[in-house]
Amino acid sequence: MLFLNRLQQYSHSNPTKLAIEYLLPDRPETLTYEQLEATVQQTMAYLQYLGVEPGDRVALQLPKCLPFIYLHLAIMRLGAITLPLNPGYPQRELFYFLQDSGASLFFLDAAAKESLDAALADLPDLREAIYLQPENRRQFPDLIAGFATERLPDLPADPHRTALMIYTSGTTGRPKGAQITHGNLTANLDSLHEAWGWREDDILLHVLPIFHVHGLVVALHGALHAGATAVLLPKFDPQKTLSTMVDKRCTVFMAVPTIHKRLVDFPGAAQYDLSHMRLLTSGSDRLPDDLFLKAQQTYGHTLLERYGMTETGMNLSNPLHGERRIGSVGLPLPGVEARIVDPASEELLPDNQVGEVQIRGDHVFKGYWQMPQKTAAAFTADGWLRTGDLGLREPDGFYSLKGRFKDLIITGGLNVYPPEVELVLTEHPAVAACAVIGCPDDEWGERVT
Repeated sequence: MLFLNRLQQYSHSNPTKLAIEYLLPDRPETLTYEQLEATVQQTMAYLQYLGVEPGDRVALQLPKCLPFIYLHLAIMRLGAITLPLNPGYPQRELFYFLQDSGASLFFLDAAAKESLDAALADLPDLREAIYLQPENRRQFPDLIAGFATERLPDLPADPHRTALMIYTSGTTGRPKGAQITHGNLTANLDSLHEAWGWREDDILLHVLPIFHVHGLVVALHGALHAGATAVLLPKFDPQKTLSTMVDKRCTVFMAVPTIHKRLVDFPGAAQYDLSHMRLLTSGSDRLPDDLFLKAQQTYGHTLLERYGMTETGMNLSNPLHGERRIGSVGLPLPGVEARIVDPASEELLPDNQVGEVQIRGDHVFKGYWQMPQKTAAAFTADGWLRTGDLGLREPDGFYSLKGRFKDLIITGGLNVYPPEVELVLTEHPAVAACAVIGCPDDEWGERVT
């Protein structure tokens, strides 16, 4: 059953179950599964009024808020494609994503209106930019209440239809839009549901941004796919995070190493009783060995490290039950195949030899938007995805990552691509040439240098 079908099913089978609790400082907002379904349907009607059709790309560059979630789910339900964008993107990058994707609608924060409004008129495919004021974000369900829901289409039934497009960059050339299908999303969620033991009585504490795969798909979709409850904080704060884990009796927490470091370094962190937690994961960057050990001492839990990427979602994971090996990203998830090959010959390498990690499975994306040559280069003739990551397989099946021959910097769990930074630096009249690298950093994993 596709993710969206399962989510709708919960609105009928468990309508009063709490789906989302958004902990705004002044007044929390709560949504049952029935209320979430009703608001998503109303949002679909609003988008239909705006002319959204199957296959359209709709860009979202909003702060972490409930309207982002309503819009995202409604866009996918209409057979259109969500294009989530980092609110911190510089204007040049933002315009590239909007132009390359051919986005027809763009929802963004009202604070950007003065700087962007006139320039957006130059984008030929963009029909409308819709600016949401902070107060309108809270009142969003009331603002769209008048649109008729009688002619809403059936849920998308084609697993090969693109649901989500997220831009990812290589070391050369322009950023690429990774097309993630409904089938890709569901395959990965089913795999994680089995591997991580998701339950309907789980309570996820969500502190991540929701414009990338980790926060949007693995965390938020993961909770909703399980019929669990997602407790959302607008932004990460160490004290608020720890106290919310305790107060809300959370059972699942997902973060990047930078967040875990700030938590274990928070004064008195060990005094918080987290015995009710059952799963704390770390991803989007390598978990340093010393942080792995310090987290054990502080939380009383062993962090579960896993490995994924934009084009696939999650690929490998340390086990829920059994050894969570320090320095390892674990074993292939259910339904996922992994192998280590020589990057030049693509011959399979024996255990304990470093080579390229290649991945195959139903969770792997269908290709890059309007880049057939890049798509073809990303896959082998027999359908394995070339990840660009170096790693090795141990004799008992555990995998470890050993670096990237694609020149990528991961800082605080976010991808930074040296050519993009170098391009900006060389525009300065005092810079004749430059090289950008990632240097090890205790807090950020890598610091752009």
